[in-house]
Amino acid sequence: MVSIGRSGEGKHQDYQSNFNVDTASIVSAIGRIKETKWSRPLQSNPTQWNPNLICKYHGTHGHRTEDCQQLREEVARLFNNGHLREFLSDRAKNHFRNKNSNKQIEQEKPHHVINMIIGGVDVPQGRKIKRTSFSDKDVEGIVQPHNDALVISVLINKSRVKCVLIDPGSSANIIRSRVVKQLGLQDQIVREVRVLNGINMACKTTKGEITLLVNTAKMTQDTKFYLIEGDIRYNALFGRPWVHNMRVVPSTLHQTLKFPTLGGVKTVYGEQLTTKEMFAVDEVILLPLISISKNTEPTRKEKIK
Repeated sequence: MVSIGRSGEGKHQDYQSNFNVDTASIVSAIGRIKETKWSRPLQSNPTQWNPNLICKYHGTHGHRTEDCQQLREEVARLFNNGHLREFLSDRAKNHFRNKNSNKQIEQEKPHHVINMIIGGVDVPQGRKIKRTSFSDKDVEGIVQPHNDALVISVLINKSRVKCVLIDPGSSANIIRSRVVKQLGLQDQIVREVRVLNGINMACKTTKGEITLLVNTAKMTQDTKFYLIEGDIRYNALFGRPWVHNMRVVPSTLHQTLKFPTLGGVKTVYGEQLTTKEMFAVDEVILLPLISISKNTEPTRKEKIK
């Protein structure tokens, strides 16, 4: 993903860190792309325009091209669709090369790939574990500004499963029944019915439980999931049980999660474009609270404070 600037004086400098040409050249380049969406001129009082500021994207006065939020969003959209790659700076190329290397960490080839959108690791206490932290480098290349959830891909029983939502606010790990069916593991389902509260502002009755082998950046653990059916936007949800067992530190801001190992801190990058596609329809607000009840019938909705 790419960003061409943030608010403030460092905006143009941040733009130059991603591209090796100036803003005017980018505007000229997108003019040659058929799918470019040109924004209408801003509707404002011309008497309030600063004649010394001009936006080549809008073709009007009042703000600089480098400061144009709509231009940044359009450039990010075009970039994510495969355009403008020839203008990337060396710094940006190195960033994307590092992110792509994350996808090659797991040497084992998946048996299947599940694309539809709608236990623990023992770490000896005597060994010193490197501190997990985030920095400004972790947000380089992310589309800004954003309020995106953190979505990753993992291997589950040697099959690549995409659209996995990381939600530390959930007290349960969840997986769609349809995913288990595609994995061919229906015979491993334990038919225990529970009620999950807080999913899409409603109660969901589970269809059973299943324990699956989850491989994240070559770190594996047996993970228990509750099966649910219905219209949800992710294939699986990793809640606190997985987060705590893996000692994961997730950051939606940085679109990254990290966890310590004896060999150092491992990093898994989020798939921001996938997240935007998953939640593009109606901007669903994710409810972090999921509590578990053994009742066979849905209980009353819990009040979210």
